[in-house]
Amino acid sequence: MATQVRPEQSRIVRDIQNFIGGKWVSFDGPSEPVYNPATGEVIAEVPKGTEEDVDQAVKAARTAFTDWFETTPRERSEMLLKLADAVLADADELANIESANVGKPRALFLSEELWVCADNLRYFAGAARILEGRASGEYMRGYTSMIRREPIGVVGSIAPWNYPLMMAIWKIGPALAAGNTVILKPSEWTPLTALRLAELAADIFPPGVINVITGDGEPVGAGIVRHPGVNMVSLTGDVATGKEVAKAASATLKRVHLELGGKAPMIVFDDADLDAVNEWVKIGGFFNAGQDC
Repeated sequence: MATQVRPEQSRIVRDIQNFIGGKWVSFDGPSEPVYNPATGEVIAEVPKGTEEDVDQAVKAARTAFTDWFETTPRERSEMLLKLADAVLADADELANIESANVGKPRALFLSEELWVCADNLRYFAGAARILEGRASGEYMRGYTSMIRREPIGVVGSIAPWNYPLMMAIWKIGPALAAGNTVILKPSEWTPLTALRLAELAADIFPPGVINVITGDGEPVGAGIVRHPGVNMVSLTGDVATGKEVAKAASATLKRVHLELGGKAPMIVFDDADLDAVNEWVKIGGFFNAGQDC
C-alpha cells in the first residue's frame, strides 16, 4: 500500500486500506472518494469503515497495550524522535499529499506546518521523560502518600480536516508518550497524510500501537466513542459534535478530551491601532482559508 500523490496525478495508483495491528487490512466493502478541492478530481478511494473495523482496531490496540504499557519513557521518547525524523525525511511526499488532498499551497505547508509537526513530536518525546506525580503531603500517620501516573489504555482520536497531518500528530503524540495505544479516525475528507503517517510509523512502533481507520462519523467515529474497549476519546470538532461525543462516552465512563469551537469575535477598543486591527482581521478571517480557530 502506498499513499503517493503527485499534484499532476488524478488518482492514487494503489488501493488504500485501513492500518490495523501493524498492517494494511484488505477491505471488500464500499469505498468513498477523496477529492482534490482545487480541481474537483477524485484522487483516491478510501475504505468506508464499519463498526466491525472499529472492533478489529480496538482488539489490536488492546493486545498491543499489554506490552506497550511496560515500555519505559526513554523507549517511547526514542520512538517519537525517530518518527519526527521520518516526517522530515518524507517532507516532499507529505507536501504533495497534503497539497493534493486539502488544497493548501505546497510551499505554505513546507514553510508553516511540516517543521511544526516534527517539533511537536519532539516536544512530546521530551514530555514522555518528565511525567511526574505530586502530592500535597501525608494524609495518614505512618503512611507515605504519592501519585503514580499510569497509561489509560486505548485512546480513540477523531481529527478534523483543516490541518490533517498536524492534527493527527497532536492526537497520537501525547497519547503515545504517556504509554497509551491509539485508534485514529482522520476526517473522511482529508485522510491521506494520516495514512502516510501510519506508513512511516509502521517501521518504528510495535504492531497495534497506532491504528488508522477511515470512514464517516457514523459509524466509525461514533463506533469508537461507544466501544467499551476504548478508555478515552479525544475530539477536535464543532460544539454540537462535542456534546454528542461527551454524552455517548458517559455511557461507559470514558475520559473525554474535547477541543471545540470556531471563529472567535474580534473586539476593537476605542484606543486600538486600526492599521493593526485591519491586518489581524484579514489574518483571522482568511489564514488557512479561514479554517483556523
